[in-house]
Amino acid sequence: MTVKNEALQRLFAELKALLEPYAERPTVRRDDPGYYDLWSENDVVAAGRERKEVDFAGLVIQKSHVGFSFMPVYADQELREVFGSDLLATLSGKSCFRLKRMTPDLRDQITAALAAGWRLYEERGWV
Repeated sequence: MTVKNEALQRLFAELKALLEPYAERPTVRRDDPGYYDLWSENDVVAAGRERKEVDFAGLVIQKSHVGFSFMPVYADQELREVFGSDLLATLSGKSCFRLKRMTPDLRDQITAALAAGWRLYEERGWV
């Protein structure tokens, strides 16, 4: 995928840098220009079902925004409580955020959400 929007490329790179500290244990499934995602390939039990993998987070450049998917919220709805107001303002659905710009507050809120989601996955033995 060729991404021509330089502002979205920069935003994508900044978000990817926030995800990269978590890339050591989950598997980076796809790392392409405009697309990046992290999966845990441990055997897990999620929602009462055995699975061979579980998604952690991902990024994709869309036409007018960068989509940031944050899957730990599916494992525990209370995790939404870590979303700050700036991050919640970009929420589309349950776990996908449509980001058009980065602010220091938004960066802090994404960093906090990733850390909380990681702790949850560690507690459950998913990473």
